[in-house]
Amino acid sequence: MTNNAVKEAPRNPKVPQKQPKLRRDMTKGEYILAEMKRTWVGYVMVLPFLIMFIMFTVIPVILSILLSFTNFNMLQFPDFVFMDNYIRLFLDDDLFIKAFQNTMIFAVATGPASYILSFLVAWFINELSPKVRALVTFIFYAPSISGNAYLVWQLFFQGDIYGYVNGWMLKMGIITKPILFFQDTAYIMPLCIVVALWTSLGTSFLAFIAGLQGVDRSLYEAGAIDGVKNRWQELWYITLPSMRNILLFGAVLAITGSFGFGGVVTALCGYPSTDYVAWTLQHHLQEYMTTRFEFGYASAISLVLFFLMIGANVLVQKLLSKVGQ
Repeated sequence: MTNNAVKEAPRNPKVPQKQPKLRRDMTKGEYILAEMKRTWVGYVMVLPFLIMFIMFTVIPVILSILLSFTNFNMLQFPDFVFMDNYIRLFLDDDLFIKAFQNTMIFAVATGPASYILSFLVAWFINELSPKVRALVTFIFYAPSISGNAYLVWQLFFQGDIYGYVNGWMLKMGIITKPILFFQDTAYIMPLCIVVALWTSLGTSFLAFIAGLQGVDRSLYEAGAIDGVKNRWQELWYITLPSMRNILLFGAVLAITGSFGFGGVVTALCGYPSTDYVAWTLQHHLQEYMTTRFEFGYASAISLVLFFLMIGANVLVQKLLSKVGQ
């Protein structure tokens, strides 16, 4: 039987035929609604996560923004004070200015350095054989999965003759009495920055290795044909553009770690550190939230820290958009 023998069912001219609606004849809202109806199963699957995300992330952020314009102590109803908290922060709180400066120093000194260091180490490890790569990855990643492994620095820089650094320098005649490294204002910030860099090879480091493993090898052959001559050109024109999403993920982790380094400083230098030399926005927020119970003022501090992270993230996105150009 040929195709010509197959006849269509006769149409009733009195019954209007429904024509499919073209995408160009639909508004954006109609198209989104049609796609949501078509993929409703997927929305049902993500609904539990969406509910938890809204309850524990979106709503707290909104409440924090609202509370930052109030005077709230958890016992009385919030008293609306408009911009008084922010005026107090920047014009009447010297300790906040100190915390702001220290946080920016930590962020600038550790954020870009840890990010670049993580990628370079991952790039080096990626060139090793699989067995050696697994061993070296474990060695570099071990400090990040060992909990409070950074406390080993207290053993090295212990402020008496039993500290390894003090004992070695006393034996060599470099010093005549032990140095209180984590109590001396001249050493606190440099040591904390070094510890931050030492602990920075974390999840972003593993993400970079995974991203390097996922680059299509045929692109390197095509690049060689197109004139890519050395490994640095391969890195700039092929490797980095191919793992741009992984680079952004690592940048977010580096930003979060560099702005939230207060816990490590507290463990090494105490709370507060000597002369508040390593006082950060995280410490200032903790002070007003858990000690003074000024939740309106603490919300203002948290928003400043939040927008600093958002600004750093936007800057990183703009820089990564230039990769490969």
